[in-house]
Amino acid sequence: MVLGVGYLASRLSLVLVPLVIALFPATLLVPVAVWLKDRGAPEALAAFAAIVLGFTAIAGVVGLMVPLVQDELPGLVASASEGMDELEGFLEDGPLPVQIDGISGLLQRAADQLGGEDDGEGGSDAAFGALASAFEGLAGFVLLLVALFFYLKEGRRLVRGVVAAAPRRLQSRLEVFGARVWDTVGRYFRGQLLVALVDAVFIGLGLALLDVPLAVPLAVLVFFGALFPIVGSVTAGALAVLVALADGGLTTGLLALGLIVLVQQLEGNILQPAILGRIVHLHPLVVLFSLTAGAVLFGILGAFLAVPVAAVIARTVEEERDGTTTVQT
Repeated sequence: MVLGVGYLASRLSLVLVPLVIALFPATLLVPVAVWLKDRGAPEALAAFAAIVLGFTAIAGVVGLMVPLVQDELPGLVASASEGMDELEGFLEDGPLPVQIDGISGLLQRAADQLGGEDDGEGGSDAAFGALASAFEGLAGFVLLLVALFFYLKEGRRLVRGVVAAAPRRLQSRLEVFGARVWDTVGRYFRGQLLVALVDAVFIGLGLALLDVPLAVPLAVLVFFGALFPIVGSVTAGALAVLVALADGGLTTGLLALGLIVLVQQLEGNILQPAILGRIVHLHPLVVLFSLTAGAVLFGILGAFLAVPVAAVIARTVEEERDGTTTVQT
């Protein structure tokens, strides 16, 4: 049954993913819409104004960060390739020679692609694929905006309508489950954003103090990477270490590695438990499995959604086992 649901969800991903993704900005914007409604604004106007304010803020932040990363991305990949070359040389010439050929070649190929090199093959197929992806992305984004508008405008009525359509014997449990999902998604998203921001600030400051080049774009990548627990943070951290290794040598690379390990240990053992609490109290193996399954089914968006979905399931199982039906607010 689980496999059947997963297959059906994968086939309907163009519809389901925007509906689920819209829950995340909704958890941040509902207080804004409620504040406007309490001051006499019509529901539709309050929902529209909250969306405009939210996306204006997001556009401002992304507008500052994305061009910076985009401009420096070829340099990041080139520096990572140099760092891998140095690491390969160190390992091959060390007391216990280790061969890791091929990784730097992959990074160099990525740098060539980012630099604009193209072999000219499959141009029409690539253009058609890009056009289809652009259409799907646009349709998904429009659906996300529509869903977000109605979540903010009449979210409670939508929930009551869904609950009323269920058999009477299931209505109370379905209402509790819906409240639990909303509470878990909201806490997870707000908490993970704060954790990602702290990671990016401290790692960015540390890299700047170590005089590592491209510290700001690396910090931005750390921020986005932290939204994908374990996998994203490790990948962004490894890239920062390779850049430090390429620019400052082995000592700077080891110091950067120590900095990233220290920040991530503080995050995992102090910051994340304090902010997220038991909402995402998941074993690392469960997190890795969830990320893998989500990525296979829905790609990057699936990887982003995997952990909160797993957290909702884990919290539901825990509260059903303990007989708890209340939802924290």
